[in-house]
Amino acid sequence: MPELPEVETTRRGLAPHLVGHRLDGASVRQPRLRWPVPEGLSSLLAGRRVEHLTRRGKYLLLGVGNGTLLIHLGMSGSLQLVPADTPAQRHDHVDLLVEGGTAVRFTDPRRFGAVLWTAGAPSEHPLLAQLGPEPLGPAFDGGTLWQRARGRQVAVKALLMDSHVVVGVGNIYANEALFRSRIDPRRAAGSISALRFQRLAEAVRTVLTEAIEQGGTTLRDFVAGDGRPGYFQQQLQVYGRAGRPCVRCATALREVRLGQRSSVFCPRCQR
Repeated sequence: MPELPEVETTRRGLAPHLVGHRLDGASVRQPRLRWPVPEGLSSLLAGRRVEHLTRRGKYLLLGVGNGTLLIHLGMSGSLQLVPADTPAQRHDHVDLLVEGGTAVRFTDPRRFGAVLWTAGAPSEHPLLAQLGPEPLGPAFDGGTLWQRARGRQVAVKALLMDSHVVVGVGNIYANEALFRSRIDPRRAAGSISALRFQRLAEAVRTVLTEAIEQGGTTLRDFVAGDGRPGYFQQQLQVYGRAGRPCVRCATALREVRLGQRSSVFCPRCQR
């Protein structure tokens, strides 16, 4: 599943080809995604100049003056820049047509992604209004996590992946940040000290920043907006390495299920 670094990598790859350019409309081949693609999307976009392409959590926000297009990549979605006349394949559901003969193609084999429209402030959209702070922004730190964890018995990994607490920290990077901060993912969030939460927040920032610099992580479906894969997978220290030796102490890494998601950790290093 594309996580925050993959979405940010996609944004950075596409922004130079979209911002400041005029759209010729859209071609919708499959309107039934996670939510229906808005009817009349092409007429909403045609003739509009793209003012910005930003990100909120795992959502891309394409602003065109009269409104904002919200795009979520879902479980297996990707956006790629292609010549507009490139024949569409089975899972190529939506094209955003850009002046000059190019298109941003939304491909989603599982159709869990979304292409939505809002004429109002994006921050007030129901899908965005209750989101927590950005993990790379100034509002996120160890104190934020510590305050949200007070009195809670939920596993710290579940807390870290709660989008109301902090946005965009998905399964891969939660595993990696907890390993770097030496915290057992099963540990009750309310039992962790403020100092350890500060280390965790710093680890979240570091691992996300490194992943963005490497272009995200290629696992199964993800490719960046320019068609290239991400390479952070080569630096993963725990995710996908169950049973292999810990890079710190050589103890065999363990795998458990937390909230229906795989959690890999070192039983010796992480407490």
